[in-house]
Amino acid sequence: MADLSPQLQEVESQKSLLASLKKDGADQQAIKNAQKRLGELQKALAIASGGKGKSSGVEKRERLLLKTAKGTRDYGPAEMFCRAHIERIVTEVFTTYGGAELDTPVFERKDVLTGKYGEDAKLIFDLMDQGGEQLALRYDHTVPLARYLAMVGANNTQSKIWQVGKVYRRDNPVMSKGRMREFKQADFDISGIWDAMIPDAELMSLLCTILTRLDVGEYTIKFNHRKILDGIFEVCGVPAQNIRPISSAVDKLDKLPWAEVKKEMTEEKGLDPAVADKIGEYVKLKGGPELLEKLKADPALTANTSASQGLADMAILFGLLDAYKVLDKFSFDLSLARGLDYYTGLIYEAIVEASAPPGFTATSSVPPSSNPAPAAPPKKSKKKSSSPDEEEEVDESSVGVGSIAAGGRYDNLVGMFTSAAAAEGKKAAELPCIGVSIGLDRVFAIVWPKWVEKGMRSKETQAYVVSMGDGLLKERVELVQELREAGIKTDFLAKNKPKHQTQFAASEKDEVPFAIIIAPEEWSAGYVRVKEQKWEFVDGQKAKVKSEDKGTQVKREELVAWLKSTPTLKGWASGRLVE
Repeated sequence: MADLSPQLQEVESQKSLLASLKKDGADQQAIKNAQKRLGELQKALAIASGGKGKSSGVEKRERLLLKTAKGTRDYGPAEMFCRAHIERIVTEVFTTYGGAELDTPVFERKDVLTGKYGEDAKLIFDLMDQGGEQLALRYDHTVPLARYLAMVGANNTQSKIWQVGKVYRRDNPVMSKGRMREFKQADFDISGIWDAMIPDAELMSLLCTILTRLDVGEYTIKFNHRKILDGIFEVCGVPAQNIRPISSAVDKLDKLPWAEVKKEMTEEKGLDPAVADKIGEYVKLKGGPELLEKLKADPALTANTSASQGLADMAILFGLLDAYKVLDKFSFDLSLARGLDYYTGLIYEAIVEASAPPGFTATSSVPPSSNPAPAAPPKKSKKKSSSPDEEEEVDESSVGVGSIAAGGRYDNLVGMFTSAAAAEGKKAAELPCIGVSIGLDRVFAIVWPKWVEKGMRSKETQAYVVSMGDGLLKERVELVQELREAGIKTDFLAKNKPKHQTQFAASEKDEVPFAIIIAPEEWSAGYVRVKEQKWEFVDGQKAKVKSEDKGTQVKREELVAWLKSTPTLKGWASGRLVE
């Protein structure tokens, strides 16, 4: 066998180089190149040393690594029952507010997605060349919707459209907080020319209705207006070409203290520190109608055309939110920026207690008037990867869930597509839009622990047909089909002559509330016996309540009505198992 010493030395040398680059804080591209080279050397060494059997010459079988891709996960049946409950609430509210469903492809042409996401464009998942088309997985539902509206001529006036589906971002995942690379979003968008701020307020009411019904706990919807924010930047002296990059920095104030955001503005983006301090005086402000009045009394702001238009919009919005009776759920927050390039007006995001990183409070995110800047929360520690080719992972204990819903007005996005597709010299149609996106995985991360704690159901089955005696397979199938056709979700054990203990065990495993027992004599007389099964918490775990009850005899023709009249089936939509 060939001497592998030179290759081993080369691998060790490359490992040392990689460690040195990381320690010295070298350029990320240099580190990636070193990681790639190390991987190539290790692969070559593996082939030279273990690619062939020592004596047989037969290639070794490579073991399959059974795991999901980074940033993705499976959801088991109990979790999916909870997720279906969440999605059902969301879509019911969507239709209650007059929405119609749309579905768009999970991947788009790359040129459709580029130039829409600002600094977040680096998170787009590119696909390899597919038959001459450069493709990418969709980053959100908003841009595909705008592309769709442009394709149908941007004449879909005054419409309400909703979508639910998976989107993809090449971000560092934090799985327990619902921050993943593949995740599900539910969007509701209103397009068309309406009177000022009416669709905006309609969306705000819709979002409040959904979050209240989902039982995510106390929530606040922070909102701001891009025209006010742009006006503030102009008044403070931010050059026009720097407004979007500075806006992106301000958007991080929910995760970082002012001192770090200011550092990014000045050291990384070249903003004059004096200008940054002026911005700091504004972005620390938050409140309600009283803040609006304070801004309207600021002569510098009211003299700015952009800010003045935004303030007028907010005055209308506050009045409408009061009419919807949801004003107490909102905070007018000048630090909210929303980093995506396509927003043009109202912007907003919904937060809960779990949104912020542990130990990080809202008061640390704004600049103090006289005191020194507060210390930054602990840096996100990263778990070391087991392989040099893998990215390091964020420590989940140092990260919050983030916003659970967000959105804003994007009046120019559809026009961008119609203009790009129009013949030269032809006027392109425009279509103003506003939308909200709800992160279903982040909502699930909050709701699931409560779901388990409350003892909620894990399956939809409502009745389980059990035979006593000689199998009665034909009779069981007949009854199961009767109940299913009547809308009662029913199951049975797929065996010819199952023992009744085995059938009860199967029904208990699925937490089925009603066991429908058929015995030869009762069946012949037109009766069945219904035994209600209940659960309780014992030492923090769900357990079936022990009972000597033999069940209630019910006429077969009255069985459906009897079951539907029970409190259990009447309250089925709640998902509750343990009372």
